[in-house]
Amino acid sequence: MRVDSYTHFIPKKMFDKIIETAGNTKDIGKRMRGIPAIYDLDVRRKIVESFDDYAQVLSYPMPPLGTITTPDTVEDLARIGNDGFAEICAKYPDRFPAFVAEVPITAPDAGVRECERAIKDLGALGVQIHTNINGKPLDRPEFEPFFAKMNELGKPIWLHPARTAAMPDYIDEDKSLYEIWWTLGWSYETAAAMSRLVFSKTLDKYPNLKIIVHHFGGIVPMLEGRIGPGWDQLGARTSDEDYVSLRKSLKKRPLDYFKNDFYADTATFGGVGATECGFKFFPMDKILFASDCPFDPEKGPGYIRDTLKILDDLGLSKEDRAKVDYKNLEALTGHKFVK
Repeated sequence: MRVDSYTHFIPKKMFDKIIETAGNTKDIGKRMRGIPAIYDLDVRRKIVESFDDYAQVLSYPMPPLGTITTPDTVEDLARIGNDGFAEICAKYPDRFPAFVAEVPITAPDAGVRECERAIKDLGALGVQIHTNINGKPLDRPEFEPFFAKMNELGKPIWLHPARTAAMPDYIDEDKSLYEIWWTLGWSYETAAAMSRLVFSKTLDKYPNLKIIVHHFGGIVPMLEGRIGPGWDQLGARTSDEDYVSLRKSLKKRPLDYFKNDFYADTATFGGVGATECGFKFFPMDKILFASDCPFDPEKGPGYIRDTLKILDDLGLSKEDRAKVDYKNLEALTGHKFVK
């Protein structure tokens, strides 16, 4: 069995509500509306059923709910979506055995409530949040109740990049050009969010956090030398902050957090080199099969097929392949996918 741990879908009631309340969302929202497999369950089922011994974990895509609705209404929208996911999984358990709840931490109290409801009442595997919350980093004190709750619940967090064109590539410009914000920016932002969780000591304070980073951790695997020997010298390049004392106060070496305190999925848009680099960086027990379905030129099957082929070509042992395909996800979530 191959369990695709990070795929995206919008349940119909949620999709209709977004269209009704948010209208024609721009940029990444525009793309969502152009991919039927992301909101039409019949289209999605045909894609999934074209692969043998294959199932998907469903999660909400983009844009973040907090960017298209207000803090006082975002909880209701999240509840509609999570209820929809639970209904799909109950109806089609063989192909959609589980889902990841979307939680709105733009309203932190609502986010905490929805974490608990979705996991305890609906059976969600965990929750999804984004690398920035309406432009704010995850280590702001207002988001600490969320991390405290997830530490208590012991269920994983799926972390999705969320940079937009509003974040320019250069400080003298008003916006990012040429979709650099997505092509390069999401990989950078994933690494930046991981770094903030490390150096804010969020991971030290909440050792039971389990965080899955999308797209094999973005640029992190390629930058092992900078994250390792480079950050072993944290503070040597800075004169206005005492980063030396910060580094010495961490419970372990910066590189060890990145390698051992995060899980990473194999969704690299069919990138062979990126996949090989990810496997060389992350321990085998921390790697989860994912395709990012349905975001490929074929709008569904392409990256599933490509990712499976890349994994086949790696020549993994039977034991290691089973870990990547489903056993690591089982160990992480406590959910049995293979009976």
